[in-house]
Amino acid sequence: MINMIPTKIFFTKGVGKHRERLASFEIALRDAGIQHCNLVNVSSIFPPHCKIIPRKDGEKLLKPGQITFVVMARAETNEPNRLLAASIGLALPADSNTYGYLSEQHGFGQTDQKAGDYAEDLAAEMLASTLGVEFDPNKSYDELRETWKISDRIVKTRNITQSAVADKDGKWTTVIAVAVFICDEYKSVKDLKEQICEPKAEKAEAAPMYEEKKEERLFPEIDTQKNGNGKK
Repeated sequence: MINMIPTKIFFTKGVGKHRERLASFEIALRDAGIQHCNLVNVSSIFPPHCKIIPRKDGEKLLKPGQITFVVMARAETNEPNRLLAASIGLALPADSNTYGYLSEQHGFGQTDQKAGDYAEDLAAEMLASTLGVEFDPNKSYDELRETWKISDRIVKTRNITQSAVADKDGKWTTVIAVAVFICDEYKSVKDLKEQICEPKAEKAEAAPMYEEKKEERLFPEIDTQKNGNGKK
């Protein structure tokens, strides 16, 4: 049996406003650049050896009607002037052979900073509990963050967050933050590792003077203007 294991992932976000609830969600999807896909929500595991790519590169890999697996945070309201936010947090282990965690956070009355920090810390806490990193769950998030920093088993945490103030006239406002998986088919994680880390023999024979470089696991900034995920 062949398992679908995501090999790439990109992060995006969007906001939409409309008098109809569903239409506001559609506009948010358009803002995020994923409105043309059939989205399937999945649970929050970051696969081993999965590569983070910029949004603009990820969008090029999507086709209209494609079944696309996502981890999505979504918040919506028609209450005038209400602050709402949606955030995806990411925590990655130092060992690329180990899976990481994605977390979803959505709510009201939260700024970008507060929602993003919460989502990021939640992902780190889930990863820490999996890796056996000792921590006190009763401590504040600021104290827990210091635990994550001094542990050599958690290498990166990130978040992407979309917040908005709801329409003053009572139209529906929707915000989304999304992690979008790009899937290839492999028989196992081992096959995926070999595909990423080891050049194919036939390529070496065809071009003996060319030495393929092993792809490194990259961690570009998720929430920046440069990769298309900055604040609007």
